[in-house]
Amino acid sequence: MTFFEDFSTFVTIGPIHIQWYAVCILTGACIAYFLGQYRFKQLGYSKEILSDYFFSVLFIGIIGARIWYVIFTFDDMYASQPLEIFAIWHGGLAIQGGLLAGLIYSYYFFKKHDIPYLLAGDAIMPGVLIAQACGRWGNFFNHEAFGGTVSLEFLQSLHLPQFIIDNMYVNGAYHHPTFLYESLGNLLAFFVIVFIIRRFQKHQGVQFFSYFLFYGLVRFPVEGLRTDSLMFGPIRMAQLVSIVFVVAGIIGIIYVHRKGKECIM
Repeated sequence: MTFFEDFSTFVTIGPIHIQWYAVCILTGACIAYFLGQYRFKQLGYSKEILSDYFFSVLFIGIIGARIWYVIFTFDDMYASQPLEIFAIWHGGLAIQGGLLAGLIYSYYFFKKHDIPYLLAGDAIMPGVLIAQACGRWGNFFNHEAFGGTVSLEFLQSLHLPQFIIDNMYVNGAYHHPTFLYESLGNLLAFFVIVFIIRRFQKHQGVQFFSYFLFYGLVRFPVEGLRTDSLMFGPIRMAQLVSIVFVVAGIIGIIYVHRKGKECIM
């Protein structure tokens, strides 16, 4: 067993390599799970419900994120080596695809268990921001999802730890640490939703729709700095989806304030 064999590898056990990318994603998912469990317990639901939900939605979300990524990069990355489609440890998960797949599955799951969808969304979605914040560090260890070139002086002016600065030197130049921008933005959004919005929330669904509003507001400008955006013609898909999320979040918040059910607690 060898730890930290290289920058992207957490541990090597014989022929098995466990990447930091996987560790970061699973760590974030577990934190989101425990936050959701805590909230479900407060709402009076059995913890077994979320346990069943967690493992299935995690699997479906990863598949959705991978499919979304492969669709928009197939010609460049996978047409000549299709088996690489299954090598997710090399990177290549588009969170917005995972979100869409997870939302569809969640609607089915909570309807089956007779739990209001928006109530479940309020309990779960803030934790997803923590999961995304952790996942972006997986991109850092894979040397991906970085932004355009910047000077060393610019990075130093941000007062970043030296190991981040050193690893923003990719392909002969320093780059914007967009993974960090988005990670910190997601953390800020989490604290705003949980410690401010939740405190004053009167209707089910406000936290759920606030997630989409804040995530879209964070992702849109960060995506504009990145050099590896998934494109649909001249359009950055993540920015397009972010606009949709922001609009949906605003409309959803207005709707639940006018016609939504009151919060249980």
